[in-house]
Amino acid sequence: MENFIVSARKYRPLEFDTVVGQSHITDTLEHAIENNQLAQALLFCGPRGVGKTTCARILARKINEKAGASDDTGFAFNIYELDAASNNSVDDIRDLIDQVRFAPQVGKYKVYIIDEVHMLSTAAFNAFLKTLEEPPAHAIFILATTEKHKIIPTILSRCQIYDFKRIQIEDIQQYLRKIADQEHIQYEDDALFLIAQKADGALRDALSIFDRLTTFTQRNISLTKAAEILNILDYDYYLRMADLAQNNDIPQILKQFNEIVSKGFDAHIFIGGLGSHFRDLMMAQNLKTLDLIEMGEKTKEKYVEQSRNWTAQQLIDALEICNQADINYKNSKNQRLTVEIALMQLASLSSGDVAKKKKIES
Repeated sequence: MENFIVSARKYRPLEFDTVVGQSHITDTLEHAIENNQLAQALLFCGPRGVGKTTCARILARKINEKAGASDDTGFAFNIYELDAASNNSVDDIRDLIDQVRFAPQVGKYKVYIIDEVHMLSTAAFNAFLKTLEEPPAHAIFILATTEKHKIIPTILSRCQIYDFKRIQIEDIQQYLRKIADQEHIQYEDDALFLIAQKADGALRDALSIFDRLTTFTQRNISLTKAAEILNILDYDYYLRMADLAQNNDIPQILKQFNEIVSKGFDAHIFIGGLGSHFRDLMMAQNLKTLDLIEMGEKTKEKYVEQSRNWTAQQLIDALEICNQADINYKNSKNQRLTVEIALMQLASLSSGDVAKKKKIES
C-alpha cells in the first residue's frame, strides 16, 4: 500500500509564483535577489500556515542558484534549519554561531532558517545579537515567527521585516479547486468556500480540512457533509429560521431552535450567527454591497432571493434584536429563554404583514 502524503506536503510550493496569496512578499524577494539588494537578516512574520517557512526555503534555494550553485553541486548542504520551539537555549545558539564562522565548501552563501524564533530564551537572543549585527559575508539569516511582539527590539532593528498576511478566502478556494481537479475529487464549490472560510486565512489548515473531508465523504465533498464534519450550522438553517420569522411562525421557529440545540450547537454562537445572517441579507439587498458577503456564489443567490421578502427597516430591527440577545446572553440566568425571546420577537416583526395577507386570502 502506498504511503499517504498529506496535501500540505504534496502540494508545497517550490517556486515563488506558486505561493498563494503573498505576492507582495514574493515579488519583493525576487526583485531583491535579481538586484543583489537582499539583506543578510530577514524576519518573516505572520499567522500560522500562510507560507513563511515555505518562502524561506524557496528563498534559500534561489540565493544559492543566483550565486551559481546547483542541486547537483550539493548546495542543499548550505541550507540549515533550526526549530527554535525545541532548540531555544543559549547553547543551541552558540552551536549555530560556531557553524556560521565557516565558509561554505560549495557555492557562495550559507542560509540559516530559524523557525518560531520568538521561542528563543532571552539569553539565546543576546548570544545571537552580535552575529546578527555583523554577520560574515557568506551568512544569511531568515527568521520566521507567528509572534513578532515577543522578539526583543534589538533583534527587530537588525532585520528586514516582511509581514505575511492571512490568505483571502477566494485564493484558498481557488487553490482547493486546483487540487481537487488534479486528484479527481468531486466537490460542490460552496463546500470549498466553507473550508476556506473555516481555515481563517491559513492555507495549511485549509488543506488539512480538505484531506479530512476527502476521506469522510469518499472523494465527493458536498456543502452538507462539510458543514457536518466541521460542526458548522449550515446556511440553510439560518435561511429556514429567517423564513419562519418572516411567516410569523413562532411555534415552528422555537421547534427549529430546539433541534439545533439538541444537535449540540451552542445557543450563543447560534444567535450571533443569526445576527450575521440578517446582516448578510441587508448586504444582499443592494448590488453595491453584495460583494461584502463572504460565501459561495450559489448560496449568495439564495440570500439575494430571501432578502427581497424583507424591508430594510425589518432587517435593522432584526439585527438589533439579535445583537441585544447576544449582549444579554452571558449575564442571563436562563440563557435558552434569552434566545427564545429573541426568536419570538423576530417572528413578530412581520406579524402585521402576515395578518394582512391572511385577510386578503380569506
